Amino acid sequence: MMQTGPREIVTPFRPIPLDVPEGMKPNEFFNSTENLNDLVHNNGLLSNPENLLLYRKALGHSNTFDTSIIYNTSQCILNPLGRPVRRTQVPDDVRRVWNRMNQIIIEYMMEQFPDPAEHLMLAGEASLDATWPLTSPGVPSIRMLHNHFIVFPMDTLTNAPLADLNNPNLTDGGQHSLFQAYMRDVYRKFFDTALDLDILKPIHSHESNLNLTGYPQGLPCWEIQGGIDSLKEIRFWNEYDLILKGFIDFYRSFFSQVSTRNAAMPRDIYFPDAVDDILLFDNDFLSTAKKVRDQCIHDAKYANSIRWQPAFKQLIYRNDDGKLIVTISQNSIGNAITELLGVVVKREPDADAYSKTEAALIGHLLEVRRRLIAADLGDGIETEHWSKES
Repeated sequence: MMQTGPREIVTPFRPIPLDVPEGMKPNEFFNSTENLNDLVHNNGLLSNPENLLLYRKALGHSNTFDTSIIYNTSQCILNPLGRPVRRTQVPDDVRRVWNRMNQIIIEYMMEQFPDPAEHLMLAGEASLDATWPLTSPGVPSIRMLHNHFIVFPMDTLTNAPLADLNNPNLTDGGQHSLFQAYMRDVYRKFFDTALDLDILKPIHSHESNLNLTGYPQGLPCWEIQGGIDSLKEIRFWNEYDLILKGFIDFYRSFFSQVSTRNAAMPRDIYFPDAVDDILLFDNDFLSTAKKVRDQCIHDAKYANSIRWQPAFKQLIYRNDDGKLIVTISQNSIGNAITELLGVVVKREPDADAYSKTEAALIGHLLEVRRRLIAADLGDGIETEHWSKES
């Protein structure tokens, strides 16, 4: 009998010939503006006037299909703290193009990997702002929003060993468990009350959880009614943004109460009536804030781990029945979106193993690029691995 639980897989990659400057940690350099030159010239696939860059993941999650789009504002917004880091901060004209790019790539993934029993498919983004304590090692030195498009073979996941439940990449510093343990009802009530949704329909955990991993665990999830065709409607993407806005309101309202007892409603709230009526008058919500506040006061290490600003992962994935599902969660310490579905990726340098999958992977990425170019969503980038047109 198949055992349910998170899986840890090994993904080989070609070692990156980059010298990390003395005094910098590798992850700090890979998140730096300087490294974007390598990202563009060695792995860039397509760019457009909106500063959206499609690229191959040099340190990928999967060698079946894995690509990302980054909102590359490093050259036009030099202040890292001034860069957009979530969809709600992206200009309307850029977000419109981004949504169309998302729709085309997800449609391609569904077309090429149609059977949920054979492939796990996901697409989504995680906040990359400096929500870590500034003194922590590895704090991203660059703030730019990017998203992921990933496909995993189910047989690889099925045959992989169970991941350690205490793996840091499967935890979030206790904040998600805190939400679920003490505020589950008010969390869901707030979403149900604040959000005006037509395409997205709330569903229960038994419909959203993957049988293999048992994830996502305890998160609010919504079915995309109409499936892939709904992604061609702007109404869907507006509702996708509503989910994020609701999450941001909840997160900001909660941690403002953790920071300051009986704090006023944060400025620029998206759903002020729901925040006032539900959150700021809910005993579970406010008593949980007190628990965290008290622990922060008496436990310096715990206080230093708090992310006071909204840190999130939001994704679209395909469940076991082939339905497209949207979910959102607090960001984890591991900061990898795959772990929301119970997939821990251990990357290992192995050029020979990577080369066996590279041709097929690049073939998929170049076909996606061709479709994006045909839809007037950008121009091809030439590297030593591919031409501008191929």
